[in-house]
Amino acid sequence: MSDAGGRPCPICERPMTHRHCKYVCPEHGVVYDCADTFY
Repeated sequence: MSDAGGRPCPICERPMTHRHCKYVCPEHGVVYDCADTFY
């Protein structure tokens, strides 16, 4: 399904989940996708 405890959200620092080609924050929704450059 998805990975728990992944990369922290840059807005609220909550762990984001990785779904397909997106990082999803439980509070803010999709924060990064494959087209973005990662920190």
